[in-house]
Amino acid sequence: MDIFLQQLINGIVLGSIYALVALGYTMVYGILGLINFAHGEVVMIGAMVALAVIHALAGVALPGPIIVLFGLLVAIPACMLLGYGIERVAYRPLRHAPRLAPLITAIGVSIVLQNLAMMIWGRQYIAFPSLLPTANFSLGEAHITGLQIFIVLLSTALMAALIFLVQKTRLGRAMRATAQNPEVASLMGVNTHQIVSLTFIIGSALAAVAGLMVSAYYGLAHYYMGFMLGLKAFSAAVLGGIGNLGGAMLGGLLLGIIESMGAGYIGPLTGGFLGSHYQDVFAFFVLILVLVFRPTGLLGERVAERA
Repeated sequence: MDIFLQQLINGIVLGSIYALVALGYTMVYGILGLINFAHGEVVMIGAMVALAVIHALAGVALPGPIIVLFGLLVAIPACMLLGYGIERVAYRPLRHAPRLAPLITAIGVSIVLQNLAMMIWGRQYIAFPSLLPTANFSLGEAHITGLQIFIVLLSTALMAALIFLVQKTRLGRAMRATAQNPEVASLMGVNTHQIVSLTFIIGSALAAVAGLMVSAYYGLAHYYMGFMLGLKAFSAAVLGGIGNLGGAMLGGLLLGIIESMGAGYIGPLTGGFLGSHYQDVFAFFVLILVLVFRPTGLLGERVAERA
């Protein structure tokens, strides 16, 4: 029971990060019908920029959380600018091209960003400095750290703020109108190009926060870290119903729990043949099952078959 509780806590924390990244995928897909496979690399750039600032300020006589906050405040606008540049340069010229063209472009942008990060920060892993409080709380035999609590609370607050933005604000109405029918929205006075750019900017800001969370949670960052994280977040978006904000949150949370439970129990269930390092298998196993039995995801609408 204690192992179950510990893995459940770890899964909720991991799922919160997946959900935050998955929102970037689902927002872009909901408006453009495009899978932005470069989004994982935006998360990576956010982590690397934040860590560069944190290391630069490590010798300054400031509290650790303040230094981390400075890193985040630099990473967010950097990722927002990067997201705008990706949309403006790589995707907007292909807005009316065959759907395969922007998909290939997204993969190309992902590879370019990986190599740029490798050239700037090198191939080595970059450690996250010990600047944050190390409070530890016990729940029976299970443990939860202050950082884990903060990740869950911040992710929840950001997701709630995004839901409010989309559902209750003028910008949100314009985003929903553009997603439903961009031509009609344009005729009604909505600047659809601007709305698409803002969608990329908002998703990239969330990616910067997620990048810092991942690097703080695992204690390191790497130029290749966005690839696997992006694929898992995409799997979470598909699981919940890509294009659906609530679905992305649910999918991320479920995928994090499934992955953590699998990592905790795969060893005993296979007699030690498979270890916890096989936990990545579960994300893609879930993706295959969803695509086979529920292609629209858990909260996606069923598409009626044409006669």
